[in-house]
Amino acid sequence: MAKWLLVDGFNLAYRCFHALPELTSSTGVPTGALHGWVKSLWKLIDLEQPDSTLVFFDLGESEERIALHAAYKAQRKPMPEPLRQQIDPIKALTRAMGLAGIEEQGVESDDLLAAEAVRLAQAGHDVVIVSSDKDFAQIVGDRIKIMLPPPSANPKLGWRLLDAAGVQEKFGVPPAQIAAYLALVGDTSDNIPGLDGVGPKTASKWLAECGGTVEGVIARAAELKPDRFRAVVASDADRLRMNLKLTTLNLALPSVKPEWRTPQPEELFRLLDGFEMRSTAAEARKRYASLVKSAPPAQGELF
Repeated sequence: MAKWLLVDGFNLAYRCFHALPELTSSTGVPTGALHGWVKSLWKLIDLEQPDSTLVFFDLGESEERIALHAAYKAQRKPMPEPLRQQIDPIKALTRAMGLAGIEEQGVESDDLLAAEAVRLAQAGHDVVIVSSDKDFAQIVGDRIKIMLPPPSANPKLGWRLLDAAGVQEKFGVPPAQIAAYLALVGDTSDNIPGLDGVGPKTASKWLAECGGTVEGVIARAAELKPDRFRAVVASDADRLRMNLKLTTLNLALPSVKPEWRTPQPEELFRLLDGFEMRSTAAEARKRYASLVKSAPPAQGELF
């Protein structure tokens, strides 16, 4: 069986954008995220040696979740303009590197990625998901792991694999209970309000005592500790059920149909040279030298 690398595209793009200075070409085109994007993908592929890599991008929010909760992700600020200008180039670089991109209008890339990850795992493949999004913790298992990026506060930690034991250690609940856990504590990044005052320790304790489900917590509302939450859980039962629908990844989506590609070294060199990414272009010429009859000479270093 094969090993698959599934990349949460915008999650990685934002990380690259914030991790590097706001570099620009001599014509004022922003390129900081582009440097980080190409080098991050090379680093991940070198680390994991996947047989196939898919990169998932959003084309808008989930229509189903917005219909359920109009404020879903409504608090998010617009994408910074310098990053927005780099999204199409990021996709062009990805294609030139020979990697397949996946995107679908009205469907969140998280759902597309998660559904494909579970489908591949069920077929016996190993899957590594590249993302810092905690939603993916709910599908971690024997064949699915998450590759977490280096934390901003301590980049020396490097990329780290999160397995089921790591999910338990990080959140206090196993992967199967992550959606319920997020329904209880909320998820500020998605504008999903949890129960006021319910933090990670309380949520994990309730789930351990109530069968690991939101319905179990609701059914035993009259027994919950601390006592002050009993009436709150009972009165907010419908909101908790809605939260669970919002935090649960949709694994029933059809299989993705990637447009398989092979590396296009000349196009990659052209793009990198055009953005004046000279050190990255020099590395590209070394990496893809065997795929061209005569790779163009590397230009002088800029960064």
